[in-house]
Amino acid sequence: MEKLIKANGVDLCAETFGDPSDPPILLIGNTMLTWPDDLCERLAALRRFAVRYDQRDTGRSESHDPEAPRYTLRDLVADAAGVLDAFRLPTAHVAGFGVGGWIAQLLALGHPARVTTLTLIATRPTAPGPADADLPEHAPELTARFMKPPRVDWTDRESVVAFQVENARHLSGPSFDEAEVRAGVERIWDRTVITGADPGKAHRANQMGTVFAALDAGDRWRERLPEITAPTLVVHGEDDPFFPLGNGRALAAEIPAAELLVLAGTGNELPRRTWDTVVPALLRHTTG
Repeated sequence: MEKLIKANGVDLCAETFGDPSDPPILLIGNTMLTWPDDLCERLAALRRFAVRYDQRDTGRSESHDPEAPRYTLRDLVADAAGVLDAFRLPTAHVAGFGVGGWIAQLLALGHPARVTTLTLIATRPTAPGPADADLPEHAPELTARFMKPPRVDWTDRESVVAFQVENARHLSGPSFDEAEVRAGVERIWDRTVITGADPGKAHRANQMGTVFAALDAGDRWRERLPEITAPTLVVHGEDDPFFPLGNGRALAAEIPAAELLVLAGTGNELPRRTWDTVVPALLRHTTG
């Protein structure tokens, strides 16, 4: 059941799955729906206490203006530690997808005693903005779409769903389940609470994580990756056009003893068809 918690002095919406006595795993994404219900329930059935939450300016968490955030990336890292505090979890396995992977890396660096293991999915070792020269950038055709996107009315559900389904098609690997994606986009729309934010800005932030392009990311951390002590699993799609595979390879090479799991035929996504590979890998990684 969802509930509002106070984390790092901020009201965040969080939800848990499973028995609190089982090993906890903190799931970090843009909204809690980065981690679908069925995936969380599968983890719970396999004896993991799964915790997911909405970042600031998304879902049912505290929201103001996602295009002019009054917080930094490091504040979001402190929020993640605050979520653990709210559930009285001294430590947890931590998994971050996409932008959530930045928070997870910085949590492991800044709060190493809180991170039992680290899992990084579809992310990279640098903040928003141009990639380092040795890292592959977004695929050119994807960049072109984002620079000149089709028209969308961010206050209209049908317009947003159509736009986001096509975005997902461009971000996916060769297999694309439109019905699965559409249901996820619709669910994110329906959970978006409009409080202090402009409705269009709020929906854009919920659907696309646009706040991460606007906030202060602070100092670089890639050079500190060798300091990570948590056992680390890097999961990356072979065909990821947003953060191409070289980004995952760099994470696995620069974090001591990290394991790399490459998902064949997969883009910047974690669709249901990958769960039979990802869930057992995650269970092995978080055992012991």
